Amino acid sequence: MSQHNISTVAHLIAEPVRAVILITLANGNALSASALAEAAGVTAQTASSHLAKLLDGGLLTVESRGRHRYFQLAGAHISHALESLASIGPVTPAWRNTPNRAARELRFARCCYDHLAGQIGVAVTQSMLGRGFIIEAGDRQYAITACGSAWLQQLGVDAGAQTMESTGHARQCLDWTERQHHIAGPLGARLMNAFLAWDWMRKSPVTRSVTITAKGWEALEKHFGIVVRDIGEAPAMQPKTGHRADEQPAFA
Repeated sequence: MSQHNISTVAHLIAEPVRAVILITLANGNALSASALAEAAGVTAQTASSHLAKLLDGGLLTVESRGRHRYFQLAGAHISHALESLASIGPVTPAWRNTPNRAARELRFARCCYDHLAGQIGVAVTQSMLGRGFIIEAGDRQYAITACGSAWLQQLGVDAGAQTMESTGHARQCLDWTERQHHIAGPLGARLMNAFLAWDWMRKSPVTRSVTITAKGWEALEKHFGIVVRDIGEAPAMQPKTGHRADEQPAFA
């Protein structure tokens, strides 16, 4: 572990504008420089300077699409580092009860790069642990049990050829608002993709927040035992919409 690398990355993240840029990209999306400038509340020229530093520091990658360039985090490990940093220090009661709607939405449900976080992410994880579908496997890992693998297959989530002896398939990610773990790694990403495909959840186009649809609440109660009254005050549900047959879970 290089002390120089730690200090360099810490310096890059500590600058407020760069921190906003990184957090804005923590849902795994790729955004243009102008969109990031708007999110950070700075001019395009200022954003360009910060983006260049983040690229040089290895925190971002960039892809050219025609005349435009789109920036995204260099990988899930960057998002994980941001979440880990955010988990340092206390979450005060004042923050938990903040009147700020955006903060409440992020705490309720959000994308942590490619997987679900927040109160709902923790609730899903606790449900799977309580039902014996996953178990804690040490070294900040979860393992999928035999019944868990069968349940996921029945639900319509491809868990892959994983066994209880497999490692790296389901990682424990410390939730910075809830101070409990939620599921990350390939399993976390597959669950998130399934929830979105089935329209149980919808990602915000501009923030990391995730909204639960009316259909999603029904499914969360049926398959995970999660009900809105147990979570507390939740953001408004999005209405049901029509779905193609191939978007439905194996059992609805």
